[in-house]
Amino acid sequence: MFFERPDAGETAVLVHVDFQDEQEREDPGEFLELVRSAGAEPATLLQGSRRRPDPRAFIGTGKVEELRELLSIHAAELVIFNHALSPSQERNLERTLKCRVLDRTGLILDIFAQRARTHEGKLQVELAQLEYMSTRLVRGWTHLERQKGGIGLRGPGETQLETDRRLLRGRIKSIHKRLDKVRSQRDQNRRARSRADISSLSLVGYTNAGKSTLFNAMTDAQVYAADQLFATLDPTLRRLEVNDVGPVILADTVGFIRHLPHKLVEAFQATLQEANEAALLIHMIDAADPDRELNIAEVENVLKEIGASEVPCLRVMNKIDLLGSAPRIERNGDGLPEVVWLSAQKGQGLDLLTQALSERLAEDVIEAHLTLLPEQGKLRAGLHDLGAVREEAFDEQGRTLLDIRLPRRDLMQLLARLGESAKDYLPPQDRESMGWSQEASESP
Repeated sequence: MFFERPDAGETAVLVHVDFQDEQEREDPGEFLELVRSAGAEPATLLQGSRRRPDPRAFIGTGKVEELRELLSIHAAELVIFNHALSPSQERNLERTLKCRVLDRTGLILDIFAQRARTHEGKLQVELAQLEYMSTRLVRGWTHLERQKGGIGLRGPGETQLETDRRLLRGRIKSIHKRLDKVRSQRDQNRRARSRADISSLSLVGYTNAGKSTLFNAMTDAQVYAADQLFATLDPTLRRLEVNDVGPVILADTVGFIRHLPHKLVEAFQATLQEANEAALLIHMIDAADPDRELNIAEVENVLKEIGASEVPCLRVMNKIDLLGSAPRIERNGDGLPEVVWLSAQKGQGLDLLTQALSERLAEDVIEAHLTLLPEQGKLRAGLHDLGAVREEAFDEQGRTLLDIRLPRRDLMQLLARLGESAKDYLPPQDRESMGWSQEASESP
């Protein structure tokens, strides 16, 4: 490390403070899950209430003494706060308690460091850690004299702290450059999908809502899924076939959490860009969570922060098996699916989700009756290849009578490939909406 801090064991004393301001409050149950996800052993939870944090140590002097006693009783070497501490508060507490002090942001960063698997994920986590660390470099090395001197090195020199800051800035700059390359590659991939007219879907939601479980169930992927916070950090993309739409790309993304550190949002910007440019967001919600409304609001806040609040969204209420509810679809005033209730783990309601995706993505579907001449066999074969033919018959003149249903995009691409005029095949209402005359022939 760049600086010296007290050593820390695995046994931790936890600190949670209730504030009068609802916006500042944290969930102690979620805090406990975070600590366990990090691999620490919670010895006890010290709780209290204040109107506002103490500027020096966050908690009052009485609680600091109580905390010192708990550390001695449980032989703990680590204190974890369920709140964001300033560098000075962290430093003052460590000096007083003679042990390592970690705040909520540092705890989340530690979990992220354990979970990252891909090169990109590790870079993103390291960037967030370094930027977090840069504000805390004031804690160490103050006892050291100027480091550079001696024969050939005379001059003002620089302190160890200044050296560390320079090294830190250099590393941060290097990571930014590498992440810019990753972002450029992702942009190229998105442009390629756009040229191929392939829609992308992005799974978003509060951490541990069941995104990876649903992702695996829908795509037969083997993404790591567990009943723990931040099981997924590295984005995974898979191809998925949707009725009336064709192939789409489904992306599994990192989960959100209340008061997600801004440095993490910035570091994971390349990953979260998948959500920003998706055709549809699938917002996974733990329906059995008593705080689900707060979680929904927090996810919407993060989506707003990354510029994805205007992307169309389909809510998925997961874990209905814990509520004893049946799978169902809720629709809006226009009849479009708005909420799907299912259980990803039990496989209940997955067919309803597929149906809802088809309806939301395939809003531009052509239904038509075509009459094809014998010499138009290539068009007939192409429609069969697309799975667009619902019924087929032949009249006395040998013409083919087709009842078709397919996305407008697929029909237009097929007709363009065969050199046919699209206006000769679109239904009258579609021709009129595109500015073509109703008198144009409906079929050759």
